[in-house]
Amino acid sequence: MRAISITKPGGPDTLVLVEKPTPEPARGEVRVRIRATAINRADLLQRMGTYPAPFDAPPDIPGLEIAGEVEALGPDVQRWEVGDRVFGLVGGGGYAEAVTSHERALAKIPDGISFEHAAAVPEAFITAYDAMMQANLRTGEVMLVNGCGSGVGTAAIQLGRALGCTVVGTARTADKISRCKALGLDVGVVAENGRFADKIPAPAVIIELIGGDYFAEDLRCIQLKGRIVIVGLLAGGKTEADLGAILRKRVQVTGTMLRARPLEEKIAAMRVFENQVVPLLARGTIKPVIDRVFPLAKAGEAHEHMASNQGFGKIVLTC
Repeated sequence: MRAISITKPGGPDTLVLVEKPTPEPARGEVRVRIRATAINRADLLQRMGTYPAPFDAPPDIPGLEIAGEVEALGPDVQRWEVGDRVFGLVGGGGYAEAVTSHERALAKIPDGISFEHAAAVPEAFITAYDAMMQANLRTGEVMLVNGCGSGVGTAAIQLGRALGCTVVGTARTADKISRCKALGLDVGVVAENGRFADKIPAPAVIIELIGGDYFAEDLRCIQLKGRIVIVGLLAGGKTEADLGAILRKRVQVTGTMLRARPLEEKIAAMRVFENQVVPLLARGTIKPVIDRVFPLAKAGEAHEHMASNQGFGKIVLTC
């Protein structure tokens, strides 16, 4: 099979299209013929050598989400048949023409959804929904999404609206705010120098995709007994925080990461996704937002585009 290999830690030029042995499914696994995958920040970090793959994933082939067709069945597989259209999360190996996956780590792609659009769904929507559930988000509450123009951000906007919440968002540019409002964003603010607390209604829940000094602003604006879920650290992993504000407001702060979870927890997240999010996708209530599509061989260019922070939504690779 063809695959993109990280030849050494470094820049996008270290991503090279190579031939690799086609993997064989073990007990309870299937092999998926990948038709599309999508780029995530974790892929860029892995390429640079700062975020190694889990022990059960290929060390040199990035890619955390896939869409394709079941191509081969391992022993005792019960959920799938050859030819079924599926999508889901993998620990790595998505930048390739094939990958093996536990059968319960996959979900059926709804009819009418292309492979390219399906590939833009799993990481963004599972991450967003999982974070919202960890925050115990309730109908009618105000939810702030920092970095609302990202893949996870655009997913969180739509899921928040579907749950009947008021959705507030911050982004780097007015154009991204405008495009997010078309997805259902109620209030949008351009975060100038990372400041936004005085410009938004006080949120009960904050989905923090930026990190860094945004956390201080989160504490300034959040409601009493508010909940902050830290998902991303695009602006850095260190900041000065007013611990007194956490005490006075009785703020709950949660950190979350999907990739590092054991298989059983990933399967549990997939089952929730399949039961509660995929039906919304099938009805058209939510939809993936695709920024650009690149062929697999141009993975390096796709990484450069993501690193520019100019995109809106997901960047997809076709295989």
